[in-house]
Amino acid sequence: VYTRAMKPAHSALAAALLLPSASASASASALSLSLSLSLLGCGASSGEKPIVVPPRASYDSWTLVQPEGAVCGNGSPYKFFVNYSATSNNVVIAFEPGGACWDYESCTGQGGIRGAANVNGLDDDHYGLAPFIVPYFQRELPENPADDWNYVYVPYCTGDVHTGNAVKTYADPTGQNPDIEFHHRGYDNVQKVIAWMAGEFQSVPKLLVTGCSAGGVGALANYHFLREGLPGVERAYLLSDSGPIFPASIYSRPLHDKVRESWNLDSVLSSLPSVLATDDFGTINTALSDLYPDDRLAVTFFRRDYNFSIYSYERFYDFPPKEEIMEMWWDDTQRLVTQFDMRDNLAYYIPYWRRLNDSHCTTVITFAGSDIEEADMDLGQFSADLVDDSVPLTSYLESAQADEDLE
Repeated sequence: VYTRAMKPAHSALAAALLLPSASASASASALSLSLSLSLLGCGASSGEKPIVVPPRASYDSWTLVQPEGAVCGNGSPYKFFVNYSATSNNVVIAFEPGGACWDYESCTGQGGIRGAANVNGLDDDHYGLAPFIVPYFQRELPENPADDWNYVYVPYCTGDVHTGNAVKTYADPTGQNPDIEFHHRGYDNVQKVIAWMAGEFQSVPKLLVTGCSAGGVGALANYHFLREGLPGVERAYLLSDSGPIFPASIYSRPLHDKVRESWNLDSVLSSLPSVLATDDFGTINTALSDLYPDDRLAVTFFRRDYNFSIYSYERFYDFPPKEEIMEMWWDDTQRLVTQFDMRDNLAYYIPYWRRLNDSHCTTVITFAGSDIEEADMDLGQFSADLVDDSVPLTSYLESAQADEDLE
């Protein structure tokens, strides 16, 4: 196992437009006032600042938010969900996973093609998936370091890892079906989510940005926009799960070039500081580290992830066998480890293998199966340490386990 102790970080505030807060019902105001008085009376010591939670229409239940003009891939309305805490002003925002697409087959979800999720839009009860996909949204999970935080769930229906800025027409290569118009509008949707959050969460002691797979990429790619768009954040943390953007990658470059054209990513890059807008997408890791030196930024994925690695290489290298894909993935992983070791506020947690889900998404359902026994560390503890500024930030890379992944 490789471990590396890092220095604890301290906060820096971002500045941007603050939108008006949403109104709440009189009953919610009374509840909030009661909670606040209770905290002032007996919940805070004389030397501590009491927690004053804003009034909300409801707490500990999911509420649908539908931003005007936001759309899914098929043009239907986009929506996201919030679950308010009655006891905390901290916030977790999680980006939903679900593949990616850039042609007719993958954007229509045809069999045998590793395409994108929710291409036909989102139901109003889509929030039901949130606690199953995101352990941080499980208030009763003992190892959840965010059990009493506010939750924002960002669904995925645009096939562009929450970053696209294009409307594409894709033709059926067989000529049997009509063309489809697909809205890769992840960037615009997330901007609308951030604008709404700026009005709702005007004081955020701690913000955790996370997501797995396509959501892991989305968390990493939108981190800067969140930091700039939420001026009330005091401390911020990132845990990008199983969606690494590898630096100076030889093997991932064809994928990067493909999605850059398909999703019109140059239009998004043009809105970023020059340090982020480069030809090497993988420089985003150190660029974010340098832009936000007091934030704590981490990635996690399995060394034997046979899901995201397939998306990354399979269709660009004539569908190579598993071991060739794993060799590419390991090469890219070593590049990322080398890059992260250059910054004190970057960390990685990389276990070797897990049978569930082809070793994909370390944080899916629970943290179970993502432990690194040789370091006496599990992902629940790593997550807790990440958002605890008193604990040095440490990286973990599990050694190859000869008795695992033998299928």
